[in-house]
Amino acid sequence: MWLLIAFIAVPIIEIALFLEVGGMIGTWPTIGIVLLTAVVGSYMMRIQGALAMSSLQASFNEMRDPTVPIASGAMILLAGALLVTPGFFTDTLGLLLLVPPFRNLVIKFAKSRMKVQTYQSSSFSTHQRYSADDDGVIDGDYARVDPDLPPVEGPSGWTKD
Repeated sequence: MWLLIAFIAVPIIEIALFLEVGGMIGTWPTIGIVLLTAVVGSYMMRIQGALAMSSLQASFNEMRDPTVPIASGAMILLAGALLVTPGFFTDTLGLLLLVPPFRNLVIKFAKSRMKVQTYQSSSFSTHQRYSADDDGVIDGDYARVDPDLPPVEGPSGWTKD
């Protein structure tokens, strides 16, 4: 339901803002402002994206919880999509999402509205590791599982021959 409201409300807001701003300052200055916000936003997105990526790598290297850097990176990606969309409302939202304190407020608000469940898994493996001899041959023993079956003539299907 909220998505439908957003798809209806955002274009109406953008059209109204274009008409108001265009009526106040003119057509070409309005187009210039939209282009300027796209250029400034893309530059800020590049800088903030690099910072978010280094923060994510640092959280992995230090074995910290990566949820905040991942959420921050997702918001920077959303900011880029909003900045590509022409309009004052979407540009304003996109530029706000590129400001780290505003992003932190959004993350804090989102955390308060989410219920987190945990999942743990074990890295225990039942596979055994075998080391090959110098000639690359692995020694092993075998036993017939069903001795009543006749012996297989020729390749078994498991070999290349």
